Amino acid sequence: EVAVTAREYALLEFLALHRGEVVSRTTLYEHLFDEDDSTLSNLLDVHVSNLRKKLGPDVITTRRGHGYSMA
Repeated sequence: EVAVTAREYALLEFLALHRGEVVSRTTLYEHLFDEDDSTLSNLLDVHVSNLRKKLGPDVITTRRGHGYSMA
């Protein structure tokens, strides 16, 4: 059992529902955050980093210039 925040869970769930697909950063921002929030510059990166620390580095992969995917 791994404790995750609500936002981390939402990110993990969304990636799991799209397993095998590369999900763009824009799509993840729109799913996870209020579009009017101006503090989003690295918030997604922070959540991905936290999940990697909790679940291991191979669960979420980065597709540079495209987005993220779940193994």
